[in-house]
Amino acid sequence: MGFATEIGLPVALAIIMFSMGLTLRPADFARIAEAPRLFALGAFSQMVILPAVAFVLVFSWDNWFGMNPAIAVGFLILAACPGGVTSNFLTHVARGDTALSITLTAVISLLAVLWVPLIVNFALSEFMSAEEVSLPLGQTVIEIFLITTVPVLTGMILNHFRPALVDRIENSVMRLATVLFCIVVAGAVAAEWNLLVTHFSEVGPPVLILNVLMLAIGFGWALLFRLSRPQAIAISLETGLQNATLAIFVGATLLRNDEMIVPGGVYGLVMLATAGGLVLFLRREAAPAKAETSVNPSK
Repeated sequence: MGFATEIGLPVALAIIMFSMGLTLRPADFARIAEAPRLFALGAFSQMVILPAVAFVLVFSWDNWFGMNPAIAVGFLILAACPGGVTSNFLTHVARGDTALSITLTAVISLLAVLWVPLIVNFALSEFMSAEEVSLPLGQTVIEIFLITTVPVLTGMILNHFRPALVDRIENSVMRLATVLFCIVVAGAVAAEWNLLVTHFSEVGPPVLILNVLMLAIGFGWALLFRLSRPQAIAISLETGLQNATLAIFVGATLLRNDEMIVPGGVYGLVMLATAGGLVLFLRREAAPAKAETSVNPSK
C-alpha cells in the first residue's frame, strides 16, 4: 500500500483514537468500580471469549477446508483488537448503554498495548514459523502505544482542561474519524482486491460467522445474567465490532504482510452491514414500546 500504509494508516488510526479520547472523562473509568460485574463481563467477552472463539473457528476451518497461514494469523490479529468508535456510535444509535460501551472501549484499548502483541505472537507460533515472520514485543508495544494510547490520553487531557473547545470540535472530529475509518477499509480493500478475490472463499464465511456469533454471545449474556436491554446492546456491539483499522495497521505496517490484512479488510465491511442491520432492527423494535409507554404513562 506504500504511502497509505506507512503514513496514511497510522495517522488515520491516531485521529480515530484521538476522537475517542475526546469523549472520555475520569468519571468514565470510575464506572468500573460502580459496576464491576458489567465491566468484567464485557472485558471477559472481548479479551478471552473472542480470541478463543476465533482460534477454534480458524483451527476448525483450516482442518475442514484449508486456510492460508497468513490469513489465519490475520484472524487472530483481528480478534485481539479492541472495539472502537464505531461500536460506541452504534451503541448510542441503538439506544444501548453508551457509557458502558465507552468505558469498555477505553480501558481495553489501553490494555491492547500488551494484549495485542501477546495474541499475535501466539498466532504466529501456531500458524507460521518464526523464520517466516516475527513481531518484536518491545518495538510493537511502543508503536501501538504511540498510535493508540497517546492519542486517547491526549484527547482526554484536552477534554479535561479545554471542555469548551472539545464541545466545539468533538462532532467534527468524530465525523472525520468515521470518514477515515471508511477510507482505510476501502483503501485496504482496493489495494488488495486481487488477494480478497483469491481468498474470499476462505475469509468471507468465517468472518461472517465470527461477527454474527460474537454479536449473539453478547445478547446471550443478557439472558444468562439478566442484564438490561441497554447493557446487552452495549456488550453485544463491543464484543462483535472490532477495531479493523488497528488490525490492518498491525498486519500491514508492523508485520508487513499483505495477506494478514485481508481478514481485517473483509471484517470492516461485514461488520458495518451486520451491525447496521442489527441497529435498525433494535430501533424499530424499541419504537412501539416507546410509543406505548408514552400513551400509557402508568407503565
